[in-house]
Amino acid sequence: MVLAFLGVLIVIAFLLIGMYNSLVQLRVRCDSAWSDIDVQLKRRHDLIPNLVETVKGYAAHEKGTFENIAKFRSQAMQATTPADKAAAENQLTGALKSLFAVAENYPQLKASEEFTQLQTSLSQTEDTIQNSRRYYNAVVRDLNTKIQSFPTNLIAGMFGFQLRQFFEVAEADREPVAVKF
Repeated sequence: MVLAFLGVLIVIAFLLIGMYNSLVQLRVRCDSAWSDIDVQLKRRHDLIPNLVETVKGYAAHEKGTFENIAKFRSQAMQATTPADKAAAENQLTGALKSLFAVAENYPQLKASEEFTQLQTSLSQTEDTIQNSRRYYNAVVRDLNTKIQSFPTNLIAGMFGFQLRQFFEVAEADREPVAVKF
């Protein structure tokens, strides 16, 4: 009788440890996925000044566009939470669309090798950000589901696991950006 009781306690202990470890694993994957997004956003932020300087050489009178990009880039770099980062990045994307619209008016700029290389790098970075965002949101979905599911929710509550925010794109930015050369 005592051995059966001890056996049941051991099984329950292993189940609880397994639930806790699965929560920890998902939390670490969320942190890692967010770090991947952060790296790509930094790369994007580093490319933008070069792109702006290239366009400035051809369209110096577009001062408002350049100022908006600088302002939104700064806000995006200072944002910390996924929701704040998403909002700031969405504003920055809108400003970049304006920059590319300005570039459309300058055939010499569109023909510039430096400009096309920067556009290509930015486009590749945007693709990587999109892939990283998808992965991050999938991991967040898994973690949030586990935190809210019984009986794991009991363990999550005891050890302070928190729901994570998704990194979402504004409705206006769901359409692909048309980049023309």
